[in-house]
Amino acid sequence: MKQFIILIGNYGSGKTEIAMNFALNAAKTGKTLLIDLDMINTYFRLSDRRDLFEDTGVEMIAPNFANSGVEMLTVPAEIAKAFDMDWDTVIFDLGGDTGAAALGQYHNKLELARSKGDEVRLYNVVNTNRPMAGTPEKLLRLMENMQRKARWDVTGFIHNTNMSYETTPADLEAGYSIVKEASERSGVPVLYTAGKREVLDAFLAGAHDPKFVGEPLYLETYMHRDWDTLTKKGV
Repeated sequence: MKQFIILIGNYGSGKTEIAMNFALNAAKTGKTLLIDLDMINTYFRLSDRRDLFEDTGVEMIAPNFANSGVEMLTVPAEIAKAFDMDWDTVIFDLGGDTGAAALGQYHNKLELARSKGDEVRLYNVVNTNRPMAGTPEKLLRLMENMQRKARWDVTGFIHNTNMSYETTPADLEAGYSIVKEASERSGVPVLYTAGKREVLDAFLAGAHDPKFVGEPLYLETYMHRDWDTLTKKGV
């Protein structure tokens, strides 16, 4: 059985980092395809870290013109291989409305895959520190819009409230109440809470309803801002 993992979320939600973690973990046990459909955020692209996938068993498809300096992206025709070839796991990283709309054109293929017994999961990655997800109302409005364009209903939330390297347990704590209320209103379960190990462990030590925490998703950080790369590796 093939599983499709589709990640949607607002700009800055952390989808790309989570997509990389999912892909590298999945590749340890099966054949994995990672598809970059982030048509909005040209600053954090999966294609910028192709080096990490060498010899891992992860194959990646990225938008045309990625890394070329041209910002007008197009959907690669080779995405068809996600449905036509024998993968264990296929992961889509969608960026905003445009990425969701790009996925929408594959609705019939996803429906056919599900009818054959494949699993399709659409996760909404939430960072409540972003302006468009800072309240339950905003979060749900954004999710409904992306669902409509993706032509697929969200399977569950991934709570990933963060402030990049400055993230503290208090960030997850503040985001917990917002995601909890959004889950209660929508009926969409919280399936994961994500973060770096030390931050996530500190948050999990507190008193929370497990129903609105889900599984802990410990993240390794693979995406770095340009100045971080420069200070560590040079030009």
